[in-house]
Amino acid sequence: MLIQGVIDLGGLRDLRGLTAYLKEVPAERRDALKKLCDLCRATLTGFEESMTYGAPCYSRNGEVEVGFASQKNFIGLYILRTDVMKTHRDQLKGKGVSIGKGAIRYSKPEKIDFGVVEKMLRATQASMGPVC
Repeated sequence: MLIQGVIDLGGLRDLRGLTAYLKEVPAERRDALKKLCDLCRATLTGFEESMTYGAPCYSRNGEVEVGFASQKNFIGLYILRTDVMKTHRDQLKGKGVSIGKGAIRYSKPEKIDFGVVEKMLRATQASMGPVC
């Protein structure tokens, strides 16, 4: 997997930005965000990991396709391939989950269905559909 970090150390990448981010999020969200990070790293082969817009993002060919963030009132997962969101939209319904064009907002960490997230990441890996 290609990794883009905060500092280039002569070909080595330093992800202190991502590590620091995960340390700074509220404790009750840390495990869920770490799991999202681990799923992205395991699934999105060939993607570049970076801290973009102040949050972890995963890009292919210079275009961000996936990201996540601890927001004030929710955990946001950003799946930007429109075909992937459309295909999985029905699996993202329920109390404590709201959906936008490319955003999934989870009111609490326990609302995240990591099985569905993994399916969406695999679909993103395979997709070349439009990005919103």
